[in-house]
Amino acid sequence: MTGRRRLGLVAAAATLLAAAPLSAIFDTWTWLLECILAVGLVAGAAVLTRTLRFPSWAQALGMVVVLLLTLTWMFPSGDELLSLIPSPATFEHFGALFSDAGNDTRSYGVPVPDREGLLFVAVFGIGAVAIAVDLLTVVARKPALAGLPMLAIYSVPVAVYVDSVPVLPFIVGATGFLWLLVADNVDRVRRFGRRFTGDGRDVDVWEPSPLAAAGRRLAVIGVATAVLLPVIVPGLNTGLLNSLTQAGSGNGTGGSGKGGTGRINLFASLSGQLNQTQVTNYVRVTTNEPDPFYLRFGVADVLSSDGFSNRTPNGQPLSRGLYDPRESGTTAGAQYRQYHAEVEITKDFGQTLAPVYATAIDTDGLDGAWSYDPNTQVVYSNRTTTKEKKYSFDYVRAKYTPAELRSAEALPRDNPLRTQFTTVPQDAKVEKLVDDLTKGERTEYDKVAAIYRYFSRDNGFTYSLQTADPEAGASVITTFLEGKAGYCQQYAAAMAWMVREAGIPARVAFGFTRGSTRDGDAYVLTNRNAHAWTEVYLDGFGWVPFDATPAAAVVGSTRSDWAPDTDAVETASPTSTATVAPGTDASAGPGAAERPDRDVDAGAQGLNDPANQSGPSTTALLTAGIIALVLVLLAVPALRRVLVRRRRHAATAPKTTVTAATGPAPPGTREVVVTTEAVRAREDAHAAWDELVDTMIDYRVPVDPTETPRHTAQRLVREADLTDTPAESATLLGRAEERARYARQPLQGGELTAALNQVRKGLARTATKRTRFAAVVLPPSVLLRWRLGMGDTSARWVGSFSRGRDLLVRFSPRRLLANRAR
Repeated sequence: MTGRRRLGLVAAAATLLAAAPLSAIFDTWTWLLECILAVGLVAGAAVLTRTLRFPSWAQALGMVVVLLLTLTWMFPSGDELLSLIPSPATFEHFGALFSDAGNDTRSYGVPVPDREGLLFVAVFGIGAVAIAVDLLTVVARKPALAGLPMLAIYSVPVAVYVDSVPVLPFIVGATGFLWLLVADNVDRVRRFGRRFTGDGRDVDVWEPSPLAAAGRRLAVIGVATAVLLPVIVPGLNTGLLNSLTQAGSGNGTGGSGKGGTGRINLFASLSGQLNQTQVTNYVRVTTNEPDPFYLRFGVADVLSSDGFSNRTPNGQPLSRGLYDPRESGTTAGAQYRQYHAEVEITKDFGQTLAPVYATAIDTDGLDGAWSYDPNTQVVYSNRTTTKEKKYSFDYVRAKYTPAELRSAEALPRDNPLRTQFTTVPQDAKVEKLVDDLTKGERTEYDKVAAIYRYFSRDNGFTYSLQTADPEAGASVITTFLEGKAGYCQQYAAAMAWMVREAGIPARVAFGFTRGSTRDGDAYVLTNRNAHAWTEVYLDGFGWVPFDATPAAAVVGSTRSDWAPDTDAVETASPTSTATVAPGTDASAGPGAAERPDRDVDAGAQGLNDPANQSGPSTTALLTAGIIALVLVLLAVPALRRVLVRRRRHAATAPKTTVTAATGPAPPGTREVVVTTEAVRAREDAHAAWDELVDTMIDYRVPVDPTETPRHTAQRLVREADLTDTPAESATLLGRAEERARYARQPLQGGELTAALNQVRKGLARTATKRTRFAAVVLPPSVLLRWRLGMGDTSARWVGSFSRGRDLLVRFSPRRLLANRAR
């Protein structure tokens, strides 16, 4: 196979590797199988046209024709000729698939199911990129430019994901691009003939090229930098919204459902199950309202046959002010009281929607990147998230009585609110059920209350994490209403659907319950407090909240006069936290045995749960062990410094050793006396000087090895502002080292250890707190010595590796082959 055909196959393989980021978009691997088939056929067409020596334009035309035939075969319209040749109806079908793909991107969150329109766009896009990469690499011989269409593939998940894009697909795509560059380089070298080193020496066929090795090292460093940099830079976390958008959790996050794209898509099916067991703090809110309602951040008001989803928020910057219902005159029947709240968001809750109480009338702490949608009462941003935000706001809260709400008149049929928020898909069973429930009810509120009371334990409704799949021909809402088991999003969506069926505007709201964890005057809201409820519009009162989910199943659930707890034996007090019947264990509520979203302190977990047993948990022990290990590692440099200092201060050499000659001394000779006192004095001076140099390094005093000890001591006194005893001690240490180096007799009798202590105290007195802390905990002298030691060790390893490689090359059996090319 010639180089051009081989390079074309590498280009096709690199394109498939570059398509790895799409794995984060689709729910299954159907897209990959279809893309492999399409790219393989395109690559086969390229190899065939080049084998037949077609011109470049014919090669491009051949690949385009094969891609078109492949798309026609995979996505037929039914009007093709011979089931393969496209007709005008085929192109109309392709246009319809493009339109369907656009609708699916607005309706589904990632990862998306195998929708035909989305698969068509994926196969068409990857096939077009394969053609572009092939032409740029093989025909134009510009493989570096082929990275641009490959990068276009990676831009798809970047544009879809609000949070950080997975790193592994990028690594796979980058590997494919590097493979393409290497293959092109090898093909060029083979056509050129011979390789050379940087100094001009010929490189044999079997010998690795030093220049190629350097290029590979640079490529690896570049890819590693590109991969690690996005990992180091903090990303955006949209885990909660992703869980709430599809089949996520009911009263928490981390359901098994699909994630979202920063939009709230509440589907009525919601057939996932709540499996999040880890508690994560999201919000800390303080309010002066005695009994606050739910903290709110999103609204789903678009109803289709699949359920509720949201529309894109549309409003004005917060700097222009917020909507105040007391000034509009449209809610004359409500009595409002004003409160103030302060919110602190953790790093784990990075959303484009800011949690606020309804209805906020003023904010402080959110910059110009935030806007307010008065129709949905949502604070949102298109440029930033709530991660680690701190802000406050004023809001008004209205409390009603059932008698007051009964005064609400029905909206006219041509009213925009009624037109927009009462549209429902046709469902005969739902229509009959709503008619039966609201029969005889005269006011709007009584109709809503009748529907609200229907979702009670007496009617068989329970809280459950698992829901039944719709049967053939049955709608998802009918399946839920017949099964009567679900969690908060299903209750909220079902009630809103039925209220709309009764001709009353309704929508679904997202947010947090009040919670049960307190930190002083603040409520700490976690992922287990995530919740959904229904909002109903009553003329003169605005959007009135109703929570149809069983109260005993929701942590921090709140009820009101107009929407009391339908499962409680006793009438709940206004806006009080719902309770179960007297004498009933709280954990015995509907579905409590299978709910991991209950507070541990509330007794929701079973008695056999390790989390409720005495003794520390595995997580606590692991955390303590990690902390202890970190502290030990941090203490190693300080311990090493103390041991070195003690070794230098130790005096182990004997004072004097006398050795006499064997037998009587000859006449006229002197007795031989060998003393070690001078040797010990020099060693002590050198040890003290080494300790002084390390102390200077620890306290950030520059050390110049070209200076004499006397000049170093004088400069230390001058730059460190040493006075009195520390200055005299530094001078003594310099004189002792100078005598030990250059004099016949070293300095003896000097208290060098005491002098070192005085110099250390003087340096600590004039140094900053940060320098003193580093000198004790992380001594720079120890870290410098370790760094130099590691450098020397690595240099020795590299030298040993180079010598070993040269040895293997020198004794390679291939050198013994006869007639070896030279």
